[in-house]
Amino acid sequence: MSTFTIGEHDFLEDGRPVRLLAGALHFTRIHPGHWRDRVRTARLMGLDTIETYVMWNEHAPTPDRFDTDGRLDLVAFLRVVQEEGMRAIVRPGPYVCAEFDNGGLPAWLTADPEVGLRRLEPRYMAAVERYLRQVYALVAPLQVDRGGPVVLVQVENEYGAYGDDHDYLRALVRITRDAGITVPLTSIDQPEPQMLRDGSVEGLHRTGSFGSRAVERLATLREAQPTGPLMCAEFWCGWFDHWGAHHHTTDAAASAAELDALLAAGASVNVYMVHGGTSFGLTSGANDKGVYQPTLTSYDYDAPIDEAGRPTEKFWRFREVIARYAPVPDEVPAPAPPAPALTAPLRPVVGLLDAAGRLAAWTTHPDEGRTPGVPPTHDDLQQWRGFVAYRATLGGGDAPAVLSLTEVRDRAQVLLDGAPVGVLHRDHHDTALVLPHGRGELVVLVEDQGRVNYGPRLGEPKGLVGPVLLDGVPVTGWSTLAVDHDGLVGVVESLAAAGAVDTARGGTADDGDSPGRPLAGPVLARAELRLDGPADLFLDTRGWGKGLAWVNGFALGRYWSRGPQRTLYVPGPATRAGTNALVVLELGAAAPVARTLPAPDLGHTEQ
Repeated sequence: MSTFTIGEHDFLEDGRPVRLLAGALHFTRIHPGHWRDRVRTARLMGLDTIETYVMWNEHAPTPDRFDTDGRLDLVAFLRVVQEEGMRAIVRPGPYVCAEFDNGGLPAWLTADPEVGLRRLEPRYMAAVERYLRQVYALVAPLQVDRGGPVVLVQVENEYGAYGDDHDYLRALVRITRDAGITVPLTSIDQPEPQMLRDGSVEGLHRTGSFGSRAVERLATLREAQPTGPLMCAEFWCGWFDHWGAHHHTTDAAASAAELDALLAAGASVNVYMVHGGTSFGLTSGANDKGVYQPTLTSYDYDAPIDEAGRPTEKFWRFREVIARYAPVPDEVPAPAPPAPALTAPLRPVVGLLDAAGRLAAWTTHPDEGRTPGVPPTHDDLQQWRGFVAYRATLGGGDAPAVLSLTEVRDRAQVLLDGAPVGVLHRDHHDTALVLPHGRGELVVLVEDQGRVNYGPRLGEPKGLVGPVLLDGVPVTGWSTLAVDHDGLVGVVESLAAAGAVDTARGGTADDGDSPGRPLAGPVLARAELRLDGPADLFLDTRGWGKGLAWVNGFALGRYWSRGPQRTLYVPGPATRAGTNALVVLELGAAAPVARTLPAPDLGHTEQ
């Protein structure tokens, strides 16, 4: 058992001054089979502490669930941290940002119009308290004074950039202490005087988030908090990427110099990120400051440990800096071999709507009691992530007609009598397109590309928002089909076992090992990748359009020809010796070939 407290100038462990050399990694963004490797690699860089967020919406996909299995097993992850001889910092939010879907807040919560987000409002606080007590029941037994690794717990996250409800923060402190958390509690804000005032209360130790001008920003932090240890609890050494933009990198030497300045000033540090990992499945978020910008699947972050767990130039430069202030292990990570380069035909199996219809039925929404032309949103349907297909019968004529959508959140793929007509993109502010005629079956497949994770648009609904018009007249008679994306792989595997090939979407009945015609989406396709043993892979998405991919049922995440990301990371523990089933949901058009590359390709930079 140990004690960990805040002294006049330092963190105190058993009464002795200590400096925290921490690194951020998010256990939900790492395959559990890689937790130990990533933690150990961070230790070999010279770190002694691991910091992690807890994503509320991952643990509680519905109000009555709290999941801790697989990559959500916080206790197992913290045990790995302890077994590697490191301390732990836990940041459970309730809001975390982190370029994560909805900033970690459950969409079922933010969809309630009566909930007062991130303030002392009864409905919000009741849900927050239930969640925090569930998390703290896991964390409390693992605190340092009970023989565990946890030395700090953060309350909320950069609250000074959002609000100033100090009663709300005090309530979070009370909940945390009542739940048995005895280690010091922290807040974090950018070192701006107003943010530091608004984002913290008594009982919270203020820390800063920044990546440059370290000495100046530590001085601002010290002015706001005259005593206690200085800490940059998010030392930004890289950045995240948006679809359609460039891959962000930062100069390794410049980042190392800032780290040196921090440590020379006597501050503690948490490198954000030491290892970014991957926003697997549909967990990536988005930003919107006038233009909606969804974030990539890769959360590589140009970190010292890359998405695949390999040391980068920053690793070695940071290790050299840390060695000036603390012992670093003699051991260094072993070089990683190139990943296997594989090629296999990618065969269409079943159309997306056909597959989704095998998992759920279309739901009819009567026009009575609804505003004419306004279909339900994803949130009305309790479809918190992914896709919903909207269907209506148009009774117009043979002449071209204009289909108008009030607002698309976030991508609407329009089909008329089963044939693709066009796509409306939120980030392009698209709201209308021309149909070849005004009659027939209209289907609008709407994709939620990630909920905004920062700013005033946090918690907004997804889907078709507002009336849908045909030549200015409301379209009525809507039905919807919510796509169970978790069940799609099972449909594909069942049909593939029966020898199904969708010849209408690019396959040929007897194509053998030769690729057929290009895939025509929205379609689910399958390939078999053969390995001698489990191995990390980099799935080449060049030549594909837009969609999702799974390996052996493990959801890798989104790909998109917009880039900059050109490969999807496949964690080795998700693979196996022999045949590995790759399932791809292609929304547009794709080459009928699956390839893996020896190394990742995260796209072009500004340089």
